[in-house]
Amino acid sequence: MDGTDLKVEKLLKQIAADFKQTGHLTGCSALKQDVANALRHVPRHEFVPLSSKDCAYINAPLPIGKGQTISQPFIVALMTQLLNLNPASKVLEIGTGCGYQTAVLAALVKTVYSIEIIPELARKSKERLASLGVQNVKSQCSDGQLGWPEYAPFDAIMVTAAAAAIPSALIEQLNERGKMVIPVSCAPDREELMLIRKDEIGRLHTQPIIPVRFVPLTGGHR
Repeated sequence: MDGTDLKVEKLLKQIAADFKQTGHLTGCSALKQDVANALRHVPRHEFVPLSSKDCAYINAPLPIGKGQTISQPFIVALMTQLLNLNPASKVLEIGTGCGYQTAVLAALVKTVYSIEIIPELARKSKERLASLGVQNVKSQCSDGQLGWPEYAPFDAIMVTAAAAAIPSALIEQLNERGKMVIPVSCAPDREELMLIRKDEIGRLHTQPIIPVRFVPLTGGHR
């Protein structure tokens, strides 16, 4: 193993330990092999600014510019695993950011539809994913709260920014038996990661998972 491989394996051990420690809250007490393989496959150092390359495999969020962050690897793994994806899944991601979470999802599913509201981030993430050979992502720059009705319904939806309320458009675009993970602002300075399931007759089942911290989900230009 080279130095990067060793850092990745150390990070995966830390993530697995976090899963075990928080399993009584999340319902996920062990990191699944397919999610671990996706994290192993996606080079996180390619998604962070040059000034943060040395910190790429630390289990922590990092700034990526424009007031945005690349999420903590544990949170990336947890949100991914909560969706219970399979190779045929069609996923909508709200908040492309630098494209790291997008690439992790793309390693697990048939197609990822990803929306980013900040033009510069949208452009750079698209270029980055293309340069890394990630071909099963379709992206656009728009207001993620509106979803992407052209390609709905989706088997899974991941929102990587904190919403004041769950956008109704996303609920409508979630397939029957589909799942959504979304951080929701519950009180000032308090956010909760929520898992939402839609059953076969369209009823919603909402489960709080763990407290989290995300940048806010906004509409319009920011």
